[in-house]
Amino acid sequence: MDSTLLDQRLLYRVGVMIRPVELSAIKAGTIDLAFRRWDRPRVVVGTQMRTMVGLIEVTSVEQVDVADLTEHDALRAGYLTLASLLSALEQKADKPAYRVGLRYAGEDPRVALRSVVPDRDELATIQARLDRLDRAAKSGPWTRATLDLVDRHPEVRAPDLAKKVGRETAEFKTDVRKLKELGLTESLAIGYRLSPRGEAVVDAGLRRPRKRPPREAGTPIPHVGAPATRALRAAGLTTLEKLEQVTEAEVSALHGVGPFAIARLREALAERGSSFTPD
Repeated sequence: MDSTLLDQRLLYRVGVMIRPVELSAIKAGTIDLAFRRWDRPRVVVGTQMRTMVGLIEVTSVEQVDVADLTEHDALRAGYLTLASLLSALEQKADKPAYRVGLRYAGEDPRVALRSVVPDRDELATIQARLDRLDRAAKSGPWTRATLDLVDRHPEVRAPDLAKKVGRETAEFKTDVRKLKELGLTESLAIGYRLSPRGEAVVDAGLRRPRKRPPREAGTPIPHVGAPATRALRAAGLTTLEKLEQVTEAEVSALHGVGPFAIARLREALAERGSSFTPD
């Protein structure tokens, strides 16, 4: 595999998925190693992976003898003890073990791109790109219809959106990701919405700009799973700023909000230098 940029969906295939708590630790600099059992290296030095915390870069890849691993290796990989690391590596023990160096490499460039409203020349370039995607599709043009669908139905589950247009969910999600690569859509905990860049592209094809509800001010909550997201939304807790005004116990008491969601919310608040309101 060449040095490249891997999206989250590809990480499952190459066996380098990293848990959310570990991603946060890599971003903070407290974890800089991962250990994997592979039949061959699945990434190379310089590979960057798109994750929920931004870009994670591979800084080293080397095969290791499990017997040579140390407590220090375990701590750098986020394990409390060497024994816990060795226990994790007992799975797929017939495959070689690899030590993978990791570092936080900055924000996902698509995040910044989403807020950039294109000028006339750039808009023409985007339209030409959409035309190429349409021509390449065996089922016919889809880009404008998909942008319009997401625009009219934000925060709706992908299966429900796909059903509205008679498409398979997996195929529909693949196409939305292509639009995300252009900075036109944003993935939410539930469904999608157009970015300001995507709204500008849609409006360019209309007689007048579409009226949309104003975007909520504040920092959106991170991905914590659909049940927790629905519970937080029902309670009006849709930004980190609003979470700062309630206690952790109050959030934990919401049906659908489990330990994983609480840990992720706590980490997101800590990255802002804040926290839940003390009990």
